[in-house]
Amino acid sequence: MNNITVDKSIDCKGLACPMPIVRTKKAMDEMKSGEVLEVVATDPGSVADVRSWADRTGHLFLGTIEENGVFKHYIRKSAPSETKPEHPYPHVVSNEELEQKLDANPVILDVREPMEYAFGHIPGAKLVPFGKLEEMMDELLPYQKQEIYVVCRTGNRSDAACQILQQKGFTTVKNVVPGMSEWKGPVVKQS
Repeated sequence: MNNITVDKSIDCKGLACPMPIVRTKKAMDEMKSGEVLEVVATDPGSVADVRSWADRTGHLFLGTIEENGVFKHYIRKSAPSETKPEHPYPHVVSNEELEQKLDANPVILDVREPMEYAFGHIPGAKLVPFGKLEEMMDELLPYQKQEIYVVCRTGNRSDAACQILQQKGFTTVKNVVPGMSEWKGPVVKQS
């Protein structure tokens, strides 16, 4: 695929969520409608994050190419009439609120990447990587009417996951903010 022409490229290698999206937003603000942005990242979570962000904001996600652990994402900036404002998911709980509920064995979905999960997750949390959320939806249906807490590293990926779950008919979904980056409660590590 050497025939890809881009108008701007940003280097997000070594950055984890939310930084690739933060930089993508800033770059898109500086571009004209119809121009193509290349986002170069090493975070595997960026594959789902960039696509989701483009879909939520109305920009055209063109695709991703992976080469030796480096992901190149391509997005075409839409005309102002085609874009949508970002709306944060309104139902949030703090880390502390979730920690107080742990004795009740709440349904917790951890939407980070498997490696992040392995290095430390909330006891009882089910791993549902954000990029696999749609394909794992059948497994999640038994929880559809239950209160669900969705966690990621910073609350950004989990925000997008909450919006998808709500659209799929999950009635009581809460985004855990600020997420695992500031989690002070108990943690399980896989060996």
